Amino acid sequence: MIVGHIAQIWRHPVKSMQGERLQAVQVGKQGIPGDRGWAVRDEVRGGIRGAKKIPALMKCAARYLEEPGEDGALLPAPEITLPNGERLRANAEDAAERLSRALDWRVTLWPLQPASDLDHYRRGKPDSDDVPTELRAIFGREANEPLPDFSVMPREIFEFESPPGTYFDLDPLLLVTDATLRSLQRVAPASRVDVRRFRPNFVVAMSDGATDPFPEIAWAGKRLRIGGAAIAATIACPRCVMITHAFADLPRDPGLMRAVVREANQQIGVYARVGASGPVRVGDPVEIED
Repeated sequence: MIVGHIAQIWRHPVKSMQGERLQAVQVGKQGIPGDRGWAVRDEVRGGIRGAKKIPALMKCAARYLEEPGEDGALLPAPEITLPNGERLRANAEDAAERLSRALDWRVTLWPLQPASDLDHYRRGKPDSDDVPTELRAIFGREANEPLPDFSVMPREIFEFESPPGTYFDLDPLLLVTDATLRSLQRVAPASRVDVRRFRPNFVVAMSDGATDPFPEIAWAGKRLRIGGAAIAATIACPRCVMITHAFADLPRDPGLMRAVVREANQQIGVYARVGASGPVRVGDPVEIED
């Protein structure tokens, strides 16, 4: 059953930095080649870090000047634009120093490392030794709001910042529908509901007649075909504090999280794994398979 079509394709070369919009990709087993291909390591607390801990990362942007090969065959150094407009290559000799100054935090830049290098992916020191306090800060939850259901998440993410061998939070792909973005805007009229806050790989424009306000949540556990690729939707994406951060032309917006928790059961978008590689272009149909 065709439920919509691909309206936008996004790739984020550096974890937690602003990404780049594409017209076509060759989806591989690890998702969109080069997506979250680089990340920063926190040289103060240790561990690979994203904007959950270093919000200023979202004020930087990254793009590839050379196309990455499929599934890590070639991972070029992206060009990073700092908040002041300066540009640098991720592998430049002074890249870590310049980025650290921009973030006001000591970091280094790393391409993906082998999955066997477990210490590289192990979580760094928390800000708080009290687990609930730490989790509420990461997920942007107030004291009277529930935390996500961690029982549905892979055990490895509690020990590692990301599944070893990747810089993904969970799975290689994240899908969001235009219907969800419109629904969220209706229930959060004071917010600017911008797709860039949610960092999907694919935005799906739903077909006429769709009535579910957050339709992709129901795709969890189902197989889909997007263009020439087959994917398996896994779990809905529990949203963290990153959607509230200020970056580019978007203001800080903690009220947006209140709406997501209250109206969308804390979840926007659905994660997916790749079942069969293939090309995907803007305009390709999105089909739920039997």
